[in-house]
Amino acid sequence: MTRRTNARIAGIAYLLYIAVAFPSMLLSDRATAGNDIAAKVVTMAQHAADIRLTVVLSMVGGFCALVLAVTLYAITRDQDRDLAMLGLTCRVAEGVIGAASHPATLGLMSIVTAANSSSSDTGAVQALAAFVLNQPWTISAWFFALGSTTFSWLLLRGRMVPVWLAWLGVVSSALVAIALPLQIARVLAGPATQLVWLPVAVFELVIAVWFILKGVAPPLEARQQEVR
Repeated sequence: MTRRTNARIAGIAYLLYIAVAFPSMLLSDRATAGNDIAAKVVTMAQHAADIRLTVVLSMVGGFCALVLAVTLYAITRDQDRDLAMLGLTCRVAEGVIGAASHPATLGLMSIVTAANSSSSDTGAVQALAAFVLNQPWTISAWFFALGSTTFSWLLLRGRMVPVWLAWLGVVSSALVAIALPLQIARVLAGPATQLVWLPVAVFELVIAVWFILKGVAPPLEARQQEVR
């Protein structure tokens, strides 16, 4: 595929990823609401359809991560093939780790639904629910941030998009990559854990539109060689 085609596909994948991520998050929060695990299990049994839809949306998001891994690699490999491969690997890890949680979620959903209509061991169901629901989504998100930082840096070095846009990607993605380990270590908490995502969300929206409408320029060094 041409650079123009890869850019358009990447732009569409960015927008689709965002379009499925937010509904998935809202549905998940609604379907697992509760003050403790027992309450969450009851809520899950009442919102089985929401859980299944959340998994479907997450699967679409995971596929978008893989599409972005391939297309962004194709766009940036001429700048630095090794770093581009690192970015691709991180975005693939993001999609795979995210998808790995889906079987456990669907399995828990089946057990919760069955337990709601029988005399199953409530303690065992709640223990399983605590294990599945407390899986650290931040691991997948960390690989996203690392991949996004790497690709943004390559776009910046090659001057393939406006400098201000590439810098926004580098800084916002790196900020998330730093914040997530701090969140896991309980050093960072509260509203700050949500606010760090705003700049990278703005970056992805803007670069998606740029890719679709403007495409992406060849690396600066390649352009200079053509002039010579």
